[in-house]
Amino acid sequence: MSSRIDKAKADAKEVAVEDFNKAKEMATQAAKSGAYLYPIKGIFYFLSHRTLWKPLLSKLAPTMTLSVGVIAFMFIFAYLPQLAVLVFVNGPLAAFTTILLTLSESSTLITLLSRTFLIQDALVDTFDGVLVARKQTAILSEGRQLKSGNFNDPIAKLGKLIKSPFEKFTPKALIRYVMYLPLNFIPVVGTVIFVLLQGRTRGNSVHTRYFQLKKWTRPQIDEWLKENAAPYTAFGTVATLLELVPVASILFSFTNTVGAALWAADIESNNTQMTEMTTPKSHEAKKAE
Repeated sequence: MSSRIDKAKADAKEVAVEDFNKAKEMATQAAKSGAYLYPIKGIFYFLSHRTLWKPLLSKLAPTMTLSVGVIAFMFIFAYLPQLAVLVFVNGPLAAFTTILLTLSESSTLITLLSRTFLIQDALVDTFDGVLVARKQTAILSEGRQLKSGNFNDPIAKLGKLIKSPFEKFTPKALIRYVMYLPLNFIPVVGTVIFVLLQGRTRGNSVHTRYFQLKKWTRPQIDEWLKENAAPYTAFGTVATLLELVPVASILFSFTNTVGAALWAADIESNNTQMTEMTTPKSHEAKKAE
């Protein structure tokens, strides 16, 4: 009996060490890639390039109304019932964790509704405008007509879309979100794990437009995301945290899009000082072998 217990302890220790080493390796890869900085760079780039404000300003009134309405609804009808449950699990931290949970739920609803009905085209214009500003018109021409002329305004240079834009919010993403919600019942650690898992999902979608312009197949995309899971999770986690900010979540949706486009431009130009990820050209060459 004791030998079985000892073996179980040894196996548990081995698994724990393996998981720790994997987590450490992913953290190292994420840090080296610098991907976690791109959402922050997106904020400063967006603020310093006023021409990129046009898509957001055109949708500001309806999105702000939506954000305020959803957040008010969630705190009126969902906060107290969830607090009543979490107080038995998280004790004095329940109020804080319930706020995070309610904000996360509000953010998901705002993202779902706004991306589906309000801002999808505006986000595509923002992403494409950054590519124009970063002189990546060659790849952008694969998915969009570009107006002739040397415009100082990258948004003004955008013509008609050739390819459909970003994927809309999918039922699978919503189901995954609901599945992970119970993690918030675990004090502190559960909420952190929940945000990281949401970050991984968010990260996997930030370059949908870029992959579309690259004409990558689904297997190519899946392999790329698998090879670079740590950088995309890092980007997605920071982006998720920014989009949890009440009312400002829509603004950060745009700045995160700018950050994703800056990252794509650096990858496309093989700027290895910005990222240690395998470049798309190397990736495609490997596919051709």
